Amino acid sequence: MRAWRAQARSWWQHPAFGRGLREMAAVSPGLAAWGLMTGVAMVKSGMSTFEAVAMTLLVFAGSSQLAAMPLMTAGAPVWVILATAFCVNLRFVVFSAHMRPYLMHLPLRWRLLQGYLTTDLSYVLFTKHYHHPSEHVAERREQLAFLSGGSLFNWVSWQGASLIGIALANVIPTHWGLAFAGILALLGIGCSLASSHLRRVAAGVAGMAAVAAYALPLKLNIVVAIACAVALCLILEESWPKKPGAAA
Repeated sequence: MRAWRAQARSWWQHPAFGRGLREMAAVSPGLAAWGLMTGVAMVKSGMSTFEAVAMTLLVFAGSSQLAAMPLMTAGAPVWVILATAFCVNLRFVVFSAHMRPYLMHLPLRWRLLQGYLTTDLSYVLFTKHYHHPSEHVAERREQLAFLSGGSLFNWVSWQGASLIGIALANVIPTHWGLAFAGILALLGIGCSLASSHLRRVAAGVAGMAAVAAYALPLKLNIVVAIACAVALCLILEESWPKKPGAAA
């Protein structure tokens, strides 16, 4: 326990922790709106308050929660619900592969905690600032402090908004469409990352593939989009002309 506190303190007291908090605070209102509507949708889908609270705290994955709820309401088999959530969250396999060099020096308990807390927004903001993992202890601490600050603020804002949505489910109408604010927040950050030709190609290919495969069941169009973008970028990476020092 003492080691836990010492490690956490080394991140919380680092200036990069505050930077991560501030950057996440700038984009979290859109995600909080999404969390609010997810909380409303869970209750209105027929889940009890206890089930909705447990789902938001344990699952902590808005897109898979929204994908699984209609299946749960329809009485779909458990394997179908799990398969759907798995397919929707397959993008985190890509995130994990990218984040592995940043986190592998940590004990398992910290890697599990960072894996639970890291979401699309915290991953995007982190990789926007830190293109490569560092071999120096001080720089590693800075990177993890930034990631922890952003992830923690993201978790608090999402859970707070989701719990408010659960509590006020019968007051807030779903036709408000607040979830669209979360999509706009992600879109804005995604566009800001398109800083190289290869990244713009990846974004364009993923978008076109997702639209072309939209009719696939279980949200498999997301998997198709990721696979197409990754495959094409791997092919182009060796031959694509790069500016000196530019990140792919």
